[in-house]
Amino acid sequence: MPLALCGSPTDQHGRDMARHGSALLPFGCYIGDVAQINVPWHWHEEMEAAVVIRGTAILTAGTEQFQVQEGQGVFINSGVLHTTLPKNGPECQVHWVVFHPRLVGGNLDSVFWTDYLQPLMADEGRKGVHFNGAQSWHKQAVDAITNAWDCGVGEPPGYAFQVREALSRLVYLLCSHQPAAAVPPSKKAQRDEGRIKTMLQYIQENYASELTTSDIARSAMVSESECLRCFRSTIRTTPIQYVKQLRVQKAAELLASGTMSVAEAGALCGFEDASYFTKTFREMKGCTPSAYRARTAV
Repeated sequence: MPLALCGSPTDQHGRDMARHGSALLPFGCYIGDVAQINVPWHWHEEMEAAVVIRGTAILTAGTEQFQVQEGQGVFINSGVLHTTLPKNGPECQVHWVVFHPRLVGGNLDSVFWTDYLQPLMADEGRKGVHFNGAQSWHKQAVDAITNAWDCGVGEPPGYAFQVREALSRLVYLLCSHQPAAAVPPSKKAQRDEGRIKTMLQYIQENYASELTTSDIARSAMVSESECLRCFRSTIRTTPIQYVKQLRVQKAAELLASGTMSVAEAGALCGFEDASYFTKTFREMKGCTPSAYRARTAV
């Protein structure tokens, strides 16, 4: 299947808009250097697994954060709000596989779904799992992710069977090595995540307009102080900083398309002042909008 870069667009709910594979094979392979490509906070029905090929990534799933080193992997459960950032250094290469649970689970009345997929998806204590080598089966999990990715990219004869086999092995490993005392998130953490999704939806719908913390808080019917606390505890930034990051990312996508000027891209993404747009873009991307457009435009 075609290989895609990470950084897919999200809809007004912060939900990933990308179609991962097809209805016949709901599975996608992705590659990216997260030191260069922004991965926004997002969520999707599909499960996600990744292996860090070079560097170290900071992957956050809900309220959990993992430092994933080269050769290690991670699993993100269905419906979990998450993002990936580089820890440090000039490069952080990651291979992702994203797959719908039905690829492994089949019909809703199958033993695979009722005994394995459904309990795993419903486990609030396993929003994310870090395969860091602390347990012997972690290497098997990383190998399963790698095999699925390699088969999806290379498409050898019968690759669809091989992809499903590798992902089935990953799911079985997760289900058969469930922690004896997995602690689910508190009701407060679950409430915060729900509020964050609501506020991200509002920001996605209005990022090109003038936004204040008060506007964002009102969208979730909370106070400004509660809005700030929720953002800091859940996605570790302020609402306005998130708005700036989103605007820059949206502008970068427009610049990379090569269809509009720097001034047009900035204005469409909420930057009324061109010099402020250039300053903010350089701070977050390490180069000016013009240089980014010249380097990435297709």
